[in-house]
Order: sequence, then structure tokens, then C-alpha cells
Amino acid sequence: MKICIYGAGSVGGYLGARLAAADGIEASLIARGAHLAAIRQDGLTLHQQGESLTVRPAASDNPADFGPQDVVICTVKAHGLTGIARSMAPLLGPDTAVVFAMNGVPWWYFHALPGHHEGRSIDRLDPGGIIRDAIGPERAIGCVVHIGAEVTSPGTVTVTGRERFEMGEPDGSMSPRLTRLMEAFGTAGITAVAHDNIRDYVWSKLLGNITSNPLSALTRATMGQLYDDDILRGFMRRMMEEAEAVASALGASLPVSIDKRFESGPRLKDFKTSTLQDLLAGRPLEIEPIVGAVVELGDLTGVDTPSIDLIYALLKRLAINEGLYPAG
Repeated sequence: MKICIYGAGSVGGYLGARLAAADGIEASLIARGAHLAAIRQDGLTLHQQGESLTVRPAASDNPADFGPQDVVICTVKAHGLTGIARSMAPLLGPDTAVVFAMNGVPWWYFHALPGHHEGRSIDRLDPGGIIRDAIGPERAIGCVVHIGAEVTSPGTVTVTGRERFEMGEPDGSMSPRLTRLMEAFGTAGITAVAHDNIRDYVWSKLLGNITSNPLSALTRATMGQLYDDDILRGFMRRMMEEAEAVASALGASLPVSIDKRFESGPRLKDFKTSTLQDLLAGRPLEIEPIVGAVVELGDLTGVDTPSIDLIYALLKRLAINEGLYPAG
């Protein structure tokens, strides 16, 4: 099975290392810069639970080096997808599936979703239909990522927390291609579960991201500091309730209640969200997939989202002022 990881950072590096070490899988990586140079020279090293694994998969910054794949796993941040969508063409054969392993509402959300919204686009995620035209929603497999990992040095990825991948076809089927992918993940020792309701799991993770990520960036606060503040806790609850109402209007049902989230949130204490880390590092912020898309979906469904609207406006203005609002 030929699998290409497009974006071999922390998540992509973890997947690439595990898949490259597995029998029967021909794994390749699309990476760049010092990370790519290190992988080419010394291999890709994964540290996890006190053990180390070094593999030497084919790695390049040019998708044309690898040709059509059985599966492409795209782990770039969602706001970077429009910029790389057309470059994926050499990797896409007639039956190539593309797994979108990224935060937020996925651009393909309405593909194969029964109801009068089926097939529509989300403008904030795919302006002008660039991704739709370059890749095609029929290739999409949903993926919700739960992993603590970081690139600790060029060519080295360290897993710092749990790892679990929620997978699912947009139409809810256990398709042959999803079955084969789950078998490949199992062979590689990757913890993954296939669902017939992947959008429920998208919303489940999004309810955490839509509150903690933007608020941490706006306040420079850790998760523990956010949850220790009674006013912020109340505001986060209102944001979650608004997002849950949008999800419900679209037919989704959350597997974890809001009350349950508030039981687990304070345990993270000193954790800095990815959006705060991006802000401190001067990297573009994930805004539209996590917050802006929910504003758009609220407008679409007629669900009021005043708290989310406010945070969206504040975070977007901060990003623009700091030069960190993603281009295009």
C-alpha cells in the first residue's frame, strides 16, 4: 500500500515513522526546510514512551517525485490547504483517497451529508472552490487527531501525550478503502477507530478548540489559567453552547457533554494551546477552520452565535495587526 504523508511535521512525522516501519506499506513524506534535510541525511526518528524508532522513508518537497498513491494523508494546517491543493495533483490517481487530518470544520463537511445543504461549500474554508476543484470531495476521508507531539529537532518527533485517530467516511460507510486504511494503521501500531458518524467527533474536538485556542491567544493564558477564572469559564461555556446548537442544527450529536468537558479541562494546567504557541512563535493562526467556519455555519442555520462572533472578530483583528492572518 502506497501512503504519502503531506506535511511531515509533528503529526505527520509520527504517522510517517509508524507507517514506514510497518510491513507491506510504502510510506513517503512531503516535508521542507531543515526538517526535510535532516530526514534525508539521518532518517526520521520518533521518540515515544521511552523508546526510539528511526526510519528512512523517501522524503521530498516535490510531490511529483512519488507519483500516484493509494492514500495521501494531509497533515498541513487547514488554513494552508488552499495553498497546496493544486500541488497534490501528481499524488492523485483515479482511486486515491485523501485523509484530511487537521483541526476545525473540514472543507468537505457537506459532501454526502443528507439534507438540503448536501454538496454546498463553506466559503471561509474553500474560497473559490480551489480545494474542491483540485482534489475533489469524493476523495475525502475524515480524521480527528488526538495526539501530543512536537518536532523537537529537525528530523526528530517526540510524542508527549496520548495518540488516537478518529476516522470516518463522509457518507458514514465502512468502505473498502477505509477498511484497508484501518488495517494499515493497525499493522503500524497506530491507535485509530472508524466511525459511521465522523462529523460528531469533528464537533466534539471543535468544542474544545473553539474556546481554549482563541481565548488563550487573546489572553496569553495557559489552559489552567483559563479554567481558574470564573468569568472566562462562564464565557467558554456560552461559546460551547452556541457551537453545540450549530452542530445540532446540522444533525450532529456530541459524544461528550459540555459538563464533562469542564471536569477534564482544568487537568491540563500548564498546557499552551497550538494557537497560543503559533502566536508566540510568529506563525499564522488557525482562525477560519476553528472559529470563522462556525460563524458561517451559524448564519447558514439561523443559530445565533454572539459569543463566538465576538471572539472571531477579536482574534482576526489580533492576527491581522500582528501579520499572522493566513494569506489567501
